[in-house]
Amino acid sequence: MPSTDPQRPDGPGPERSAPRRSLVTGGAGFIGSHLVRALLARGDAVTVVDDLSTGRQANVPEHASLRFVRSDLGEALAGVLRAEAFEEVYHLAAAVGVQLVMDRPIESIRTNVLQTDTLLRFVAERCPDARVLIASSSEVYGKSERTPFREDDDLVLGPTSKARWSYACSKAIDEHLALAYADRSGMRVVVARFFNTVGPGQLGQYGMVLPRFVADALAGRELTVHGDGSQSRCFCDVRDVVVAVEGLLAPANIERTRGRVFNIGADTLITIADLARLVIRTLASTSGVRHVAYEQVFGQRFEDLHRRQPDLTRIGQAIGWKPTIDLARTIRDLARTMGWIGGGADGVDVVVSAALSPAAREPLP
Repeated sequence: MPSTDPQRPDGPGPERSAPRRSLVTGGAGFIGSHLVRALLARGDAVTVVDDLSTGRQANVPEHASLRFVRSDLGEALAGVLRAEAFEEVYHLAAAVGVQLVMDRPIESIRTNVLQTDTLLRFVAERCPDARVLIASSSEVYGKSERTPFREDDDLVLGPTSKARWSYACSKAIDEHLALAYADRSGMRVVVARFFNTVGPGQLGQYGMVLPRFVADALAGRELTVHGDGSQSRCFCDVRDVVVAVEGLLAPANIERTRGRVFNIGADTLITIADLARLVIRTLASTSGVRHVAYEQVFGQRFEDLHRRQPDLTRIGQAIGWKPTIDLARTIRDLARTMGWIGGGADGVDVVVSAALSPAAREPLP
């Protein structure tokens, strides 16, 4: 069993004479920015590389121990960071979101594969003893009908004529690269397969369903469900995800996690139709729900998955992690970051949007 508390996987510790040097690629993105704040809170000296193609400058905190490099990753590693070395590397830079992959497939493939290759070569040459996390995706499981998904399951991908599968293929190549470095050079690298990650600060710009639902519910608009809404997903709060990510690279855990693949996500299924209803109920919104065919939104080259659920046995055994934040709380906290929820006098959250029903002004559980 892991020797560290999974909720505080590795602090700076009294024995450390200098801050840990950590590199976060894609650190201006949704997951990356939450991770950066956690690393700064534990005392790391953090370098963030992000070209802001999907990340936001506003996500990057002002902090004396943070260095932000706005750049393509390859250019940064060959340029301003060429003489740097890091103790921990979190590679989160990637094309994200179904809509982005469908709209820009060439750029998405190049971003995912070439940047990962560049990053791994940099680590092998400049800081071979670093602990490295490569972000992958539940998309790699493809059309497998076996649930829950286990890390050693076969990957069942759709045809190359369906653009969606280009993303899964690119992330699978990232995994192969990482595991090859672990096998051939002993690199202390871990692969994290993220399932649907949601939470405060997330945007619906690239097809993310929960922030889109929350924004529509707050504005009193109809929530748009693709297809019949029977497709089911598991949604994990980003704050839980960050705990898992830190834990996978913690010095006390790395010998159990290196060279392995881990699912990270919640394992409670909810259909997209039920998710829409939960958002409306949680925020006491007056919104309705409408259904739109996939082809109308994404075109004929799209293919969706009906069910996606992770098996969390491996990560639980390795670092003692499991998600703790329930989905209703995540919905309320996400709504708050959109400016619609504030603290009540009794410390209980109340909705303050005039677009919502009078019941929304009552305290939420």
